[in-house]
Amino acid sequence: MEPDKKTSKNLVEVDNLTVEFTTRNGIVQAVSDVSFHIARGETLGIVGESGSGKSVTSYALMRILEANGMIASGDMVYGGIDLKNASNSTMREIRGREISMIFQNPRAALNPIRKVGKQLEDVMRQHGFATRQNAKAKAIELLKVVRINNPEDRYHSYPHELSGGMCQRIVIAVAIACQPRLLIADEPTTGLDVTTQKAVLDLVGELTKAQGMSTILITHDLGLASAYCDRLIVMEKGRVVESAGAADMFARPAHPYTQKLIRATPRLGADIRDLLPEDAEPRSPAEPKAPAAHPAGQPLLQVTDLVKDFPLKAPVKKLRDMFKTAKAPDDEPTVFRAVDTLNMTIDYGESVGLVGESGCGKSTTSSMVMRLLDPTSGSIIFDGVDI
Repeated sequence: MEPDKKTSKNLVEVDNLTVEFTTRNGIVQAVSDVSFHIARGETLGIVGESGSGKSVTSYALMRILEANGMIASGDMVYGGIDLKNASNSTMREIRGREISMIFQNPRAALNPIRKVGKQLEDVMRQHGFATRQNAKAKAIELLKVVRINNPEDRYHSYPHELSGGMCQRIVIAVAIACQPRLLIADEPTTGLDVTTQKAVLDLVGELTKAQGMSTILITHDLGLASAYCDRLIVMEKGRVVESAGAADMFARPAHPYTQKLIRATPRLGADIRDLLPEDAEPRSPAEPKAPAAHPAGQPLLQVTDLVKDFPLKAPVKKLRDMFKTAKAPDDEPTVFRAVDTLNMTIDYGESVGLVGESGCGKSTTSSMVMRLLDPTSGSIIFDGVDI
């Protein structure tokens, strides 16, 4: 396919895009007459609640719709190339090399039976960004770029051995491995703590400026989008309802749906009642408690000196033959302490938040409380019973 020779300051131009899906109940129009453009080096935010058509729009742009989906009408042009009518071979060359995506679900995006370092190598070697000789070094460098601790060790890890936040950062590393001209970030910080979220989005911003890369940031968080995007489009029920500069839209939202999204943005120090629907009536403190409420006294959950150690594989110094290995000295650590003497109590009817960075032990603690994992030591008392 010969690319369109016309020149434009815009890297991407989408005009009247309509996407339909064939279902048991007939044709469902997920995206209707959507139009937007992305200038070279610009960051565009696509904002809307779940089901508004944000992700479907980006999937259409990359031509990775589900089998029952189709681009019913409209045009999509990238760098002068007609994406709608491009051949499959052309799209394979474009994906990953020219246009890359950070998917929302890192567990689904990564190969569960291949080490993460090898997955990075695969992408770079596929598009000629690494050779067999230097692929490992480049993969480790990418792990450093996305703030993975101990990258030399994590290079050998499988996805299931990493936290959700770490897996998301691996997906980001895969997406930026070949220095694409357009990066589509579909809820890229899902599962990341707030400090890592900022670091990742700052990194995407740095890459955009340093490489002249354009970015589409897909999110339901209008506040987040306004902080990192040059322009925003707001989608509702498959249509674009508002488009403006990020600062202008946040300061002066014109459409009622945009105003609703801004009001729904949580703020530190705000009264939680401000986020209730207009027709909701919070319970008065004087009203009686529900029959299931429990009087004060013994806590519902009491965790004492909880510890969880995971065994580490002994590092191999030299492979002597197929069955014999010489292991590292005995002073090498043999366990990783994921949770260290944790104590907490939760009263009846109380809500407690476990907050911390990815990999700090939140999910491991919860899994032990559910007895999906056995604690190394410590006690867990639930409703008076040692579980």
